[in-house]
Amino acid sequence: MIGRLRGELVSKHPPFLMVDVGGVGYELEAPMSTFYDLPLQGEVTLFTHLAVREDAHILYGFSSESERSLFRTLLKVSGVGAKMALAILSGMSADEFALCIQRDDTAALVRLPGIGKKTAERLIVEMRDRLDRLQPGNGLAPPPAPSVGGGAETPLADAIGALIALGYKPNDASRMVRSVDSEGLSSEEIIRLALRAVVSR
Repeated sequence: MIGRLRGELVSKHPPFLMVDVGGVGYELEAPMSTFYDLPLQGEVTLFTHLAVREDAHILYGFSSESERSLFRTLLKVSGVGAKMALAILSGMSADEFALCIQRDDTAALVRLPGIGKKTAERLIVEMRDRLDRLQPGNGLAPPPAPSVGGGAETPLADAIGALIALGYKPNDASRMVRSVDSEGLSSEEIIRLALRAVVSR
């Protein structure tokens, strides 16, 4: 089991990134909350979760152990897969998610891609028992990160592609991105603003 990687950040194209560890390039998928914490380049340390499937071995990366713990906890909920768990972590902080669970706020959860009313209700019921690990203010939520560029030639197109990879429909992703005042922003900043706008409706 690969539990942690430390190496040189080679590329960032949300939700995918590559880290060079001793000459070996590890491809990972990560939530946007992790991308916000990563530098433009340089050495990074990521906590990882390896998912083994019949057709692929997929490595997921997280900026903190608590973020990985929340991801793994979400995977235990019936009907929640890795893609949906990444979408949840990308769309709201751990504190915000905990508040949704506490307040039975299905409306906020269904704004995330792939989550319908039944799934939102199931999340609330099954996560409530684990809420002691998700209490607001316990440090699970990632801190505000400085603005960093994603290295894409066209930030708008890169942002749309990232949202589609997170589960949003192409038309919805395009509408979300174009509703943001994106002039001069990096792709990651555009994604952050677009996701924040959806969750705060």
